[in-house]
Amino acid sequence: MLRTQIYRGLQGVKFSLPSGSTSFHTSTLVHETRRTRLARASKKDNAERRAERARNATHTRPDPILGHAPGDDSKWLNSDLAKVLVSQPELQSPSALVPPLDITQPLQPPDNFQWGIAGDLQAQRFLLESLPHVSSQRALKNMDVVNPRDAYVQKRALEGQWNEMRNAHMITRLVDLRNASAGGIAFENRRRCVEAFSSPGKPNDTGRPEVQAALLTMKIRKLWDHLQRNRKDISNRRSIRKLVHQRAKMLKYLKRLDRGRYENVLGRLGIEEGAIEGELVV
Repeated sequence: MLRTQIYRGLQGVKFSLPSGSTSFHTSTLVHETRRTRLARASKKDNAERRAERARNATHTRPDPILGHAPGDDSKWLNSDLAKVLVSQPELQSPSALVPPLDITQPLQPPDNFQWGIAGDLQAQRFLLESLPHVSSQRALKNMDVVNPRDAYVQKRALEGQWNEMRNAHMITRLVDLRNASAGGIAFENRRRCVEAFSSPGKPNDTGRPEVQAALLTMKIRKLWDHLQRNRKDISNRRSIRKLVHQRAKMLKYLKRLDRGRYENVLGRLGIEEGAIEGELVV
């Protein structure tokens, strides 16, 4: 009975909001001044322009790994580092295959020697010129020749020269870089980096900042190609981040040391300055 009376009493009560409060809405305020409206519109335009600049900077900013804008490889292909490096696919292309053995043709040294022989002209000359001649003469000495003009002796001498010429052709194939393993190709690329980026007055200067930056760039490029084929290799993703920051640290040190050398080596490595300066998000 009491509950029923309370319910009927509440039905006649009208609840009203205070006079100063308004309901929530998203439309333009009725009492908004012109100055406030212009300020709000200007703030919105500024926010849109900042967002547009951020999007443009993201698209045009050089990739910190590649050193240039994604999709534009012209800077890298025209760099000195790209020209001195060799890759396994290039050596295995159909145009780089070793021709059939033909000892009747003159001896042609390979275009690229394997590691340990490349760059050593004395070792190349010994293997391809001195060794065949010395080996053929030694074979004649072991025969105890009495009459050098004897037909049998001359025949054996020609056979020995023929065999040594065949051996020399086989050696040219063995020392060709196309027969090297991945480790041998990497060793040769490191040697080329040191040779190309050392100063003329001090060859093989492995401590030179330009040499260190070139070696790091070579490692980054090789690791990047590996990650393109193996997307789930998380361990090497961490490794490439470390290498990118090491390269940036080395180049920033060179910038403090000599600004001219810094700008010169960026062009030789195919790297834009935006890929080194600022925050690097890999």
